[in-house]
Amino acid sequence: MERIGVVTSGGDAPGMNAAIRAIVRVAHSRGLRVLGFERGYEGLIRNSVRPLDPRSVGGILHLGGTILRSARCPEFLEDECIRRAAENLAADGVDGLIVIGGDGSFQGALRLSGMCEAAVVGVPATIDNDVFGAEETIGFDTAVNTAVSQIDKIRDTAVSFERTFVVEVMGRKRGFIALSVG
Repeated sequence: MERIGVVTSGGDAPGMNAAIRAIVRVAHSRGLRVLGFERGYEGLIRNSVRPLDPRSVGGILHLGGTILRSARCPEFLEDECIRRAAENLAADGVDGLIVIGGDGSFQGALRLSGMCEAAVVGVPATIDNDVFGAEETIGFDTAVNTAVSQIDKIRDTAVSFERTFVVEVMGRKRGFIALSVG
């Protein structure tokens, strides 16, 4: 293995940049070159790629979102688009692809792995914490702690005005954030 690719797909989650940085630094220490595909699977389809090295990922830990940007890509449900992504990986000489994302991203990664020669692995990163087999995904703890902090502030106002407030948290179709915050 000489060259790996990294893609962040779907919704962003706190800690994605830390994952990118760790991947690049470890790969570099082992003599691997790293390519970052921009805007999720859209970047794989359009071959929107840039080289990543330790210098390019310096100073990104405190940044929210993902330096590679992310997007939802409904096109990636089509076999033709997945084939194009596989062809781009081959043309770029990518031996392995690391997909940082959640459930939908991993479904795309599974389909892609069946159409390309590159090894495809996933790093679970979603505030929803809904990736089967992962005890806790990147981003979940930050989402919970952010919600707890804000709810503490809302509670102060509710007490001051002798009111009850109803708070809704994110989590898509899963209640892990609500359960943990509660």
